[in-house]
Amino acid sequence: MQVLRQVMVGVVAVSALAGCASIKDHRGYLVDQALVDSVQPGIDNKLSVERTLGRPTFISQFGEPVWYYVAIDTHQAAFTRPRPYNELALKVHFDQAGNVARLEKTGMEKVVILDPDGHVTPTLGAHRTFLEDLFGNIGTVGSGLGAQGPNGDNTGGQ
Repeated sequence: MQVLRQVMVGVVAVSALAGCASIKDHRGYLVDQALVDSVQPGIDNKLSVERTLGRPTFISQFGEPVWYYVAIDTHQAAFTRPRPYNELALKVHFDQAGNVARLEKTGMEKVVILDPDGHVTPTLGAHRTFLEDLFGNIGTVGSGLGAQGPNGDNTGGQ
């Protein structure tokens, strides 16, 4: 009986630890560093870049022609949001003739993590509690307090 209890506690402990394992995920371009290094400014053009690296993640719509290849690696613990730990943004700049002008690689140094969820939206006026919001209008409906016209009467301005 004691051995069975110890086995059951062990199984529960291993199951609990398995639930805490981190989930790793890759999104975007699958980076092959040898292929990225093979793209040479002044030698390659749009067709050769597409054949070497594949279709870009997105293409600039305005300004100079730029192709973007974006990849991000994230990890996520149980019940949390995914957090990036590695990122690559490869920008291939082209000249007007369609030849590669230059390549730019950026990584995590350009990543900014924003937390826009402040849980509070500032407003003008009185700060009311939940109960004041819930019960604040009791007795005001039909009493004429909210439908006064510009002359102070209850005609609605007519």
